[in-house]
Amino acid sequence: MRHFALVFGMCAGLAPAQDGVATDGVSWPSFRGERAGGIAGGAAPPKEWDVEKGENVLWKKPVAGLAHSSPVVWGDKLFLTTAERMAGEAELSSLYGSPGYGSGDSVEDEGKHAYRLLCFDKRTGEVLWSRTAHEGEPEVKRHPKSTHANSTPAVDGERVVAFFGSEGLFCYDLDGEPIWEKDFGVLLSGAPRYEDGYEWGFASSPVLHEGSVLVQCDVRGESFLARLDAKDGKELWRTARAEDCTWSTPTIVTGLESGDQVVVNGYEHSGGYDLETGKEVWKLVGGGDVPVPTPVTAGGTIYLTSAHGRMRPIYAVEASVVGTVVAGAVESGMRWFHPRRGIYMQTPLVLDGRLYACSDGGVLGCYAVADGEELYRERLGAGGAGFSSSAVAAGGVLYFTDESGEVHVVQPGEAFEKIGTNALGENCLATPAVSEGVLYFRTRGHLVAIGAGS
Repeated sequence: MRHFALVFGMCAGLAPAQDGVATDGVSWPSFRGERAGGIAGGAAPPKEWDVEKGENVLWKKPVAGLAHSSPVVWGDKLFLTTAERMAGEAELSSLYGSPGYGSGDSVEDEGKHAYRLLCFDKRTGEVLWSRTAHEGEPEVKRHPKSTHANSTPAVDGERVVAFFGSEGLFCYDLDGEPIWEKDFGVLLSGAPRYEDGYEWGFASSPVLHEGSVLVQCDVRGESFLARLDAKDGKELWRTARAEDCTWSTPTIVTGLESGDQVVVNGYEHSGGYDLETGKEVWKLVGGGDVPVPTPVTAGGTIYLTSAHGRMRPIYAVEASVVGTVVAGAVESGMRWFHPRRGIYMQTPLVLDGRLYACSDGGVLGCYAVADGEELYRERLGAGGAGFSSSAVAAGGVLYFTDESGEVHVVQPGEAFEKIGTNALGENCLATPAVSEGVLYFRTRGHLVAIGAGS
């Protein structure tokens, strides 16, 4: 079925068919690379590998603890966070299709954890240093499918920041020397509109941009968006948000006539904020509850989605918009939207004028960015595994990782073409990093480097 959405009359010329933001091929500085674009420049990674036999596996190293944070890369260094339970291994459960899947219950009485930032040599997998940012009992409980280290670190040429939610935001130099830390108090993330119970864990990742750190803290209580000076952690501004709990990471949108913006997904309120002042520039009210996907930008358009509860929208919003945006109202800055094609866990990806959005059940939708036309919807696997990891693009192909650790390789285009499937051998809910033709996967208990030549 094609074009199942409500699409509101925007011609192709108003929405340039450009890619999302790509990396330089070497660095992968934050969640999903540069500004969450998910696209790696440079050399092409393998399309086939065999972890069990070691084919196209450069190295595989054990990582203690439980975490869904992604690797980030700067130069030859790879950074990763983890939360290690000090009295026995933490359990990961409630995966897609398992008994109790979808339950909102929290994990009880896990005891003390060590919250660590690790630095690896990306070429050999050798651990260059490890720093324990915090030790203690978690301030907030987690969902059985979640962890106490969901937030991906961010890195630039001078520093790396790691966010552990209620346990704090920590900044180190690239040799592991501490620079500063920031305590935001208890950041309780749980089921929206519930006053008690259902604590699920914090997940929004920090963003480093031109000497500042951006954090989105949509929590039970006082939600806010803040910009900090990366040199010393001093708050440059903090803007209150009338928002319930969300798990999305902010995105920086540059090149706008009105100035750079911080764009956020939300339940009550998605929108853009002036990067310099923190003042609201535009807002979009409503969407699916439990928002997780990060906004992405391409060709002068911002794409937002969510898919929990009554609504499952995909929104395509004009990046230069000011004021209130209304779904279906072109004059308000809404280029197009689908009311029932949104995705829950993954961040979408824009490549070659098409938006790819994979549901938690593994149904991949492909849409023309010009007008939202649905080009196809196809299932990636057999339907027995969920998809939490977000897709990445490298070497002209797309990589989608399911929770069982199967990586589905797809050829981009307006028709569905699956190239193959490769197993990682462990559960995988983290989004991979890509650098110089190597895919870095964080699985349940390992960090795996997939590259040609082995």
